[in-house]
Amino acid sequence: MFSPICPGLLAPRLMQRLRAWAGDRRGVAAVEFAMIAMPFFFLIFGLLEICVIFIMSSVLEHGLNEAARGIRTGQLQATEDFDKAAFEKVLCAEVFDLFACEGKVQLDVKTFDDFASTSNPSAIDEDGNLDTEDFGFDPGGSNDIVVVRAFYEWDLMTPLLSAPLANLSGNRRLLQSTVVFRNEPFGD
Repeated sequence: MFSPICPGLLAPRLMQRLRAWAGDRRGVAAVEFAMIAMPFFFLIFGLLEICVIFIMSSVLEHGLNEAARGIRTGQLQATEDFDKAAFEKVLCAEVFDLFACEGKVQLDVKTFDDFASTSNPSAIDEDGNLDTEDFGFDPGGSNDIVVVRAFYEWDLMTPLLSAPLANLSGNRRLLQSTVVFRNEPFGD
C-alpha cells in the first residue's frame, strides 16, 4: 500500500545521504587521475616524439657520414655505376632500416672552390615544403671541397603536441644532415 512521504522527513534524510556521499573517499584516486590523465599523456607522448626525432636525426647523421666517406676517399667515384641513385643506396644501407629511406631521402652533393663559399641556403621554401630545385650531384674529384647534404621528411605522430616541432607543412619535420670535407688526393 502506498503511504505518502511526509515532506518534513524528506529534507533531513536527503541531507543525511548527501553528507554521506560527500564524505565518502572511495574512488578519489581514480577521479584525481582522470583530471590529470590528459595533460600527463600529452606530456609523455610529446617527450617520446622529441626522442624519436632526435634518434632519427642521429641515425641520418651517422648514415651520411659513413656514406660520404666513400666520396671522400674516391672509392665510390672509381665504380662504373656511381650516380645519385647509387649513393642513395649506400646511404640507406647505413641507416639500420629504422626509417623508409630509399626513394624518400633527398640528396644534394656539390663541389666548391674554397671552404668560405660552402654556405647553402635553407632548403625549405616559403610555403613550408622542401625545395629541391637547386639540388645537384657532383661528388668532385681529387682534392675538391665537397658538401653533402641529406634531407628526410619525417611525419610527426602527435597532431597537437608536435605543432611546434613541425618545420614543414602538413605536420612534418625536415631532418637534415650536412657533411663538408676536402676529397683525399686519390688517383694521383
